[in-house]
Amino acid sequence: MRLVPPPVNASRRSLLLAGRVFVGLVSVLILLVTGIAYTHLRDLTQGLNTSNALGGDAPRSRDGATNILLIGLDSRKDQDGNPLPADILDKLHAGDGNEGGYNTNTLILMHVPNDDGKVTAFSIPRDDFVAVKGIPGYDHAKIKEAYGLTKFYTEQDLAKKGVTDQRALETQGREAGRKATIQTVRDFLGVPIDRFAEVNLAGFYDLATALDGVEVCLNQAVQDDYSGADFPAGHQTLNGAQALAFVRQRHGLDNGDLDRTHRQQAFLASVAHKLRSAGTFTDLDKLQKLIDVAKKDVVISSGWDVLSFAQQAQNLTGGKLEFATLPIESYAQRDGQDVNLVDVAKVQAMVRSAFGIASPSTSTTPPPKPSSTVDVYNATGTPGLAGKVADALVARGFVKGEVGNAGDAASGVTYGGTAKADADNAATLLGGLEVAAGTGLAAGHLRIALGPDFTMPAALLASPDATTTGPTTTAAPTSGRPATTESGPQGLPVDGSGIPCVN
Repeated sequence: MRLVPPPVNASRRSLLLAGRVFVGLVSVLILLVTGIAYTHLRDLTQGLNTSNALGGDAPRSRDGATNILLIGLDSRKDQDGNPLPADILDKLHAGDGNEGGYNTNTLILMHVPNDDGKVTAFSIPRDDFVAVKGIPGYDHAKIKEAYGLTKFYTEQDLAKKGVTDQRALETQGREAGRKATIQTVRDFLGVPIDRFAEVNLAGFYDLATALDGVEVCLNQAVQDDYSGADFPAGHQTLNGAQALAFVRQRHGLDNGDLDRTHRQQAFLASVAHKLRSAGTFTDLDKLQKLIDVAKKDVVISSGWDVLSFAQQAQNLTGGKLEFATLPIESYAQRDGQDVNLVDVAKVQAMVRSAFGIASPSTSTTPPPKPSSTVDVYNATGTPGLAGKVADALVARGFVKGEVGNAGDAASGVTYGGTAKADADNAATLLGGLEVAAGTGLAAGHLRIALGPDFTMPAALLASPDATTTGPTTTAAPTSGRPATTESGPQGLPVDGSGIPCVN
């Protein structure tokens, strides 16, 4: 049974706050790359909070490009763990400061190339159900929860060792949460993370106020009592309070959270447009306000030479920027929570293709033909899934054995005798399941368990001939029909070159 930490998703109100931190975070990145005078940028870099969470031995991009993870933290606390001022909480409609937790409700991986190519940014839906490491009682969780769960258990361990200082607990807990988030995203997407930036909840309010209104565009009029959104169709300029409602609305939208993600992307594009065109960087008072906000609300990875990065990332000022949302396969419930099920291989192929990164496997030599018998047991609750998996494996040379249901099982492949190579092959085809030697299994037999977290990889459903030369690569869509799930379309990429119209 899992231990239960303080709620990471405790209330409807906390759900509505998902997009608020977005503008604060990305505005700072835009601030760094839209031509700030050297002296002001130097002043900014000398005053920013920094973190060593990325680690000196973390994988890095090798081609001169930079992958930046933008983390929007849904917390009602400042950097020392103190509640935000009551007047700020009231303006944010964030309760009394005791609700919510430390969800990373906004996660965006931005790829800045080493040439004059397009900047690509992928939003990661916050409810994607992904593998996690080092969290007691969890092998999978919503991706947004990696930060808060790790922070909670880290602080528990520190308290057992006698640490009582609240500031020390908060600092070390957050650093552990950042490390867990970075590792979880890196494992999920299969690409290096070179830098990261994090902003807290107050950062949105502070920066939205400093920006003094941003123009957006809606495809149709909206009215939502939960968020307070009440806007006509078309172009309009939103003040700070209206901007809050715009980026946090999800009720009344065709695709709920996914449409809210597109709102966040569109708002970033509009913020960038305003910063480029409003003379912000020639108005020293406005510029100083933005710098002061960054120093107060933002944490960046240590060692980040933002001066060099500013020179590299001028593409943002030219509008060569596109946002896309990573695809989900379907919606489900896990441990009583609504989650997004994802195809990890499909997601990784999309990201690698968009970032111009070669597949980790370039061999054209197919693996040896398997000979093991596969017994498949289904604990997902999806009828017929064991038979479907068994048939797909048989099409790739395996021998069909027993097929049935299991009341409770974790996903994995166990093998008998010398069938390790076949077990590894099957585990890869099934999306990277754990492999272990099985006790009591006959030689040449594999026992495959499909746990509640299992999602049928799209590659496994493809023609066997299509998978014999390694993973397929799927480019991020730029036109045509949007990706769909059981609940409808997910939407096309958002063009960051101006003020895009969204739902």
